[in-house]
Amino acid sequence: MFKEFKEFAVKGNVADMAVGIIIGGAFGTIVKSLVSDILMPPIGLLLGGVDFSNMFIVLKAGNAQNTLLSLAEAREAGAVTINYGVFINSVISFLIVAFAVFLAVKQINRLKRQEQAPPAVPTTKECSQCFTQIPIKALRCPHCTSEITQ
Repeated sequence: MFKEFKEFAVKGNVADMAVGIIIGGAFGTIVKSLVSDILMPPIGLLLGGVDFSNMFIVLKAGNAQNTLLSLAEAREAGAVTINYGVFINSVISFLIVAFAVFLAVKQINRLKRQEQAPPAVPTTKECSQCFTQIPIKALRCPHCTSEITQ
C-alpha cells in the first residue's frame, strides 16, 4: 500500500496539483487583503464612511452591557450575530478570484489555439472526368486514363 501511495504521490499531476493548491492559497490571501484593505475602504467612504467588515445584525446580545459597535466587541461579548458585512467582503473576494481565473483560462485557451497545427496540405485531388481520388501530382487518371490539367 505504501509503494502504491508513493507511486501516486510522485506522479507529475499530483505535484502540479499541490503547487496549484499552494499558489491558490497564497493568491487567496492576496485577494482578501486587496478587498479588505484596498477596495472596501474607498467603497465604504463613497457610501458615507461605512465599514463593511463591521456590518452585522445582533440576534442575541450575549453578556454585553451596552450597544455593540464593532464585530470584535460582539464576538468578545459572546453575541450571536449575522455578519453580512463580512459576507459582502467574501462575495467581492470571490468575484475577483473568479475573474482572475477566467482571464487565466482565457489566455491558456488562446495559446492552445495558436499551437494547433495548420490544416494538412491535400495529397489527392478529384479527377474531373470520373470523380475518383487521384494523387495531386498525377498527370493522367489511373481509372479513366483521361489527362489531368494542372
